[in-house]
Amino acid sequence: MTDAAKSSEPQAGPAVSVVGPEDGERIVLGSTRMRVLEDGSHTGHRLGVTESVLAPHTPGPPQHRHAEHDEGFYIISGTVRFTVGDKNHDATAGTFVMVPPGAPHTFANVTDRPAVMLTVLTPDLYVQYFRDLQDLQSMTADGRPMTPEAGIRAMSRYATEPATDFA
Repeated sequence: MTDAAKSSEPQAGPAVSVVGPEDGERIVLGSTRMRVLEDGSHTGHRLGVTESVLAPHTPGPPQHRHAEHDEGFYIISGTVRFTVGDKNHDATAGTFVMVPPGAPHTFANVTDRPAVMLTVLTPDLYVQYFRDLQDLQSMTADGRPMTPEAGIRAMSRYATEPATDFA
């Protein structure tokens, strides 16, 4: 056994992040309410995690592809419809959907009940996209919706593009 293992003194190391049920940055994207659980600042930007509540009948983003990050979705409650290319998958509570870079995908809540999902992003770069999108939506305070072109420009800053072959 090493001297460090024998010591009863606390060992210095990376700080642990704890986000309680009422904590975390809040982002509102239309009828989706998002809570940032990890924005990458505690993981060297290797990992981001969000919790999203999708209201009933929430349309998702346009089908798109990411070039630089993986996305994993874990359904906590409700049902989320994932469209991958031309196939639909209704994911219920307890289902995990892993989307690697390059895979066309989108998601929506097509039901009459809210759905809650946990999203894991690696690396974390897309967390900032959600912040940017919220800022873009607030800039349309005159009541006009954000244009699709503005959304596509924001996506492109994060190595993401519409999957036009499935749009």
